[in-house]
Amino acid sequence: MELTYYGHACFLLSAADGTSILIDPFNTECGYPIPDVAPTAVTVSHEHFDHNHVAMAKGSPTVIRGLAPGGDWARVNTAVGEVRITTVPTYHDASRGAERGRNAVFIYEVEGMRVVHLGDLGHTLDADQAGAIGRPDVLMVPVGGHYTIGPEEATQVVEQLAPRLVIPMHYKTPATAGWPIGPVDPFLSGKPNVAHRGHTVTIRPADLPPQRAVWVLAHQG
Repeated sequence: MELTYYGHACFLLSAADGTSILIDPFNTECGYPIPDVAPTAVTVSHEHFDHNHVAMAKGSPTVIRGLAPGGDWARVNTAVGEVRITTVPTYHDASRGAERGRNAVFIYEVEGMRVVHLGDLGHTLDADQAGAIGRPDVLMVPVGGHYTIGPEEATQVVEQLAPRLVIPMHYKTPATAGWPIGPVDPFLSGKPNVAHRGHTVTIRPADLPPQRAVWVLAHQG
């Protein structure tokens, strides 16, 4: 599996069978360059402009939304190629959605790995949510705060889920310099096994670190 980071919360998951899934695409207001990408499918954790710009994807991909029309959870359980995709209902804030609505955690089962994208998670997890998500091999977690969990809550969520590999997202960069979110560094502070990697990384079960590691991916642009 290859994972490419385009910035903010947007990734491209590319499986060995040729299936590619664009995750939480942003629009031009986000400040990052719009990539040239034609995926098999697009997944959307919630309906905010920095996560639901499906027009980023060229061609005619399958669009899988974590929220149904009206804002309730869609409860996804489907397959795209050899990738099984499910969702777990969560909220965009710590007030059960009263401030920013609902959010869907997406789980991708691919090549023997459990890859989890938390979307704009706004709270730590309860036991049912953590149990439904399971133990990720790869966890993409928001860390910038304000709109999502911040560094302390993100660390708590990492401890709850005990992933092998952590990839932080949704933090301040030069592209989002005017946004009221924080940088990645407070989340990284004090954590062992932190590595700064490239724009695209290859992840195989045999290559997963024996002890939990944090990879900071280089965003596009």
